[in-house]
Amino acid sequence: MTPARQAEVSEREAQVLAALREHGSNAQIAGRLHLSVRTVEGHVSSLLRKYGLTDRRELAAMAGAAGPGVPPPAEVAGVPDTRTTFVGRGVEVELVSTALRQERLVTLLGPGGVGKSRLAAVVASSYPSGGAFVDLVPVRDGFVAQTVAAALGVAESSQRPLEEAIVERLHPGRSLLVLDNCEHLLDAVAAFAERLLSACPQARILTTTRERLRAPGERTIPVGPLSLGGAAEALFRDRATSADPGWSAEPATVSDVCARLDGLPLAIELAAARSVSLGTAGLLTAMGDYLRLLAGNRGPDVRHRSLRAVLAWSHDLLDEAEQTLFRRLAIFVGGFDVAAVVSVTSQAPEAVADLLGRLADKSLVAHQRASGRWRLAATVRAFAQDRLRAGGEYEEVRRRHLDWAAATATALEERLDGQWREEFDAVVDDLRGALVNAPPGPDAGSHRLTRSLGHLAYARRFLAESRCHYQHAAGRAPTPAQAAADLRSAADCARTGGASGTEVVDLLLASAEHARAAGDGNAQAIVLARVVEFARRSPALFPIAIPAERLRELLEEAAACGDRSDPVVAARLASARSWTTSSTSYAADLPSARTAVDAARSTGDPVLISAALDALAWAEWCVGAPEIYRLCNAERLRLVTTMNRNDPYTGPEILDALFTAARSPLRTGDLQAALSVGRMSLSDDLLDSRSYGAAWIHIPPLMLVGDFEEALRYATMMWDGWQRAGRPADGRLVASVAGAALAHGLRGDLSDFRMWRGRVHEIAGVTPDFASKLPSPVFADIRMALHTGAVTGAASLLTRAFGDHRGGYFATYCHALGAELAVVAGLADAADRLRQAASTGERNDWAAACLARATWRLHGDPDALAASVEGWERIGARFERACTLMLLPDRAAEGRAELTALGVPGDLPHVS
Repeated sequence: MTPARQAEVSEREAQVLAALREHGSNAQIAGRLHLSVRTVEGHVSSLLRKYGLTDRRELAAMAGAAGPGVPPPAEVAGVPDTRTTFVGRGVEVELVSTALRQERLVTLLGPGGVGKSRLAAVVASSYPSGGAFVDLVPVRDGFVAQTVAAALGVAESSQRPLEEAIVERLHPGRSLLVLDNCEHLLDAVAAFAERLLSACPQARILTTTRERLRAPGERTIPVGPLSLGGAAEALFRDRATSADPGWSAEPATVSDVCARLDGLPLAIELAAARSVSLGTAGLLTAMGDYLRLLAGNRGPDVRHRSLRAVLAWSHDLLDEAEQTLFRRLAIFVGGFDVAAVVSVTSQAPEAVADLLGRLADKSLVAHQRASGRWRLAATVRAFAQDRLRAGGEYEEVRRRHLDWAAATATALEERLDGQWREEFDAVVDDLRGALVNAPPGPDAGSHRLTRSLGHLAYARRFLAESRCHYQHAAGRAPTPAQAAADLRSAADCARTGGASGTEVVDLLLASAEHARAAGDGNAQAIVLARVVEFARRSPALFPIAIPAERLRELLEEAAACGDRSDPVVAARLASARSWTTSSTSYAADLPSARTAVDAARSTGDPVLISAALDALAWAEWCVGAPEIYRLCNAERLRLVTTMNRNDPYTGPEILDALFTAARSPLRTGDLQAALSVGRMSLSDDLLDSRSYGAAWIHIPPLMLVGDFEEALRYATMMWDGWQRAGRPADGRLVASVAGAALAHGLRGDLSDFRMWRGRVHEIAGVTPDFASKLPSPVFADIRMALHTGAVTGAASLLTRAFGDHRGGYFATYCHALGAELAVVAGLADAADRLRQAASTGERNDWAAACLARATWRLHGDPDALAASVEGWERIGARFERACTLMLLPDRAAEGRAELTALGVPGDLPHVS
């Protein structure tokens, strides 16, 4: 495994890293290095941040792969490869390198062709802390983040916006992000840089542009022409001899040429390429007419004009075939290959390859060895664009470029199950550019490309971009039926990308309206039924709930316009109907849910089957059938593996199935199954291991098994991600926040316990009083009372523990632990509480082990205590097992060792 960037590792951290290589636990490392466990934990957390890794297993694997010593630095990804030597600029390289050590935003400022990009590439190639080099020449406004994300190898996920993914990749160290050629994106780049540097305190950004960004903290370094009488002539000689090793010329003549070209590197390279055929003296004569008017006035503007004059001179020396291809190449905003040029020019591949080679010999086109693609420099392309428009063939070439883009996007769609991503990243700027150049309004070619781009962007996990493409596709759709399909896909992208329920419903209703206009009653019925089902299954996503009466109206409209003999229509209607018989959240009608499952199975669509199973699971839970609830969710999890992950249609159901499946084993106390689902969620790219949506799934089971270190790491990740997402009220996160509080408390960090305990109402969006009655915070409070022996408030805690928890999955845990607290506190109704907790009728292995321990406390039954130890062992609850062993005199030392390994201090009662 290669680290994401170099880490500045201290001597002690290097020792911890070496011990991790041998897979030592924190307790073992602490003993070996004579440190506290908490200090080791701090070093591990620091190393995870510095290397940008997810967990200690990845850290150990990275350390093992690197071998002895500290892993080496990472490279700046994407630095352009060049076939030519770098001439001069030694002072500038040192100046820029020093500036990057001192400042966080450095801009190389100068005219086109002066060598800013090459200077930035040289600096980046020796930068010690990794990062990425991003060429913005082909990038349109609004796509800066996507281009940077592609260079860094990160993507969007359900609850992690693209810029957040970029921040997390760059955050741990002094990473360098080079943004090359920013002049056409000044405002966008300035805003992006400001947000990024604010979120990444150690990151550095190096930009190249013709104008200042005018961003806060920007340090500008002017980049001037090469010095005459030295570097300029050296560059000319180097490029000329590279083209012809036998080339020679009088030094004075070379100096004269370089002086007339103002020392501009690009102009010098163009001239040097021509000197092989013309000779240096002939070159000076040939250029004379183009440069004569500029003589005697050598300001910056004239330098730019002198470059254009050399471009015009070099262009006019081309033959007709070379000129034709050169100007047509201007339609490409990024790199291109021979096949793309053939599509745009309608020339034979052999002729195109020959002409490209000839243009490259004249330094008008650059060949990129790593990718095998060709590219025009920004200044050269601008000149070629002028020639293309002046030649009167722009419209024809634009249309061919659009046709090529649509065909390329379609071909990439057909390869989504194979190797496609690298080629997509290589051509995406041109796909976007073809759309920008296309005329507005309905058009079959533009619609085809826009919809394909939506699909590709979704598969690339650019979720927000995907939604925009689908919405724009609806505006380009030749028919209402196509627009309806586009808006359905946009709604799926919005839902997967974490949009509010209101936004999703608005898109679905717009789709239904287009379906109605198309006379497609079935499509209209399906979309309206989806609105009803979505509103009832996901009420937490709506700032203001859709009234039940309105949902019934929509369902009636759907039933009236759809053909119920159509299997999909019938399944959608049945699924929606199963959720509308009750006004209670997350409550479905059992007979209707069974009908919905049967109807869905007849379609063979895993998305429809999973949705119907969700209704059946909740209906079975509400009637007291937890085993069927578990089986339904287990089947949904299996169905997830059969869904096409590149299709926006499946995204919302995949996410819902993962979220629900994560809670299902927790309801039965099957902690290992819950951890397994958590790991599955963390590896799912729709969630992403660093998004708060994935983190919250993993925290409760980690806390319950006693892996407090991991639970707290994910809790920090969750909290940070939730804040970056705008602090949306999300009741799903309550158990994870309460779990983080408890993990801190059990390890003796009482101030952190109180801090996290106070965060419950913030993340739930409710009052502190209401939050105190939620089952998971109640569970945390009871467990802390038992752990610390502070049982004077037991009666009040029990009132909360046995309150109305509306079916929350932590209610069973509260009842069992509350009964144990009643026994420990010596309350008169302890026996009644024990019986009450045991009579809930819900199977929960964690609760069963807890109640067995409480039974021993009340009656002294040794078999009950043995059953408790066995129960904890079976579900892998290390902390509770250790606490239970502390109650057995002959095994107390074993329990104490386990608690120490878990980072639990030895000065608290631990329910003994």
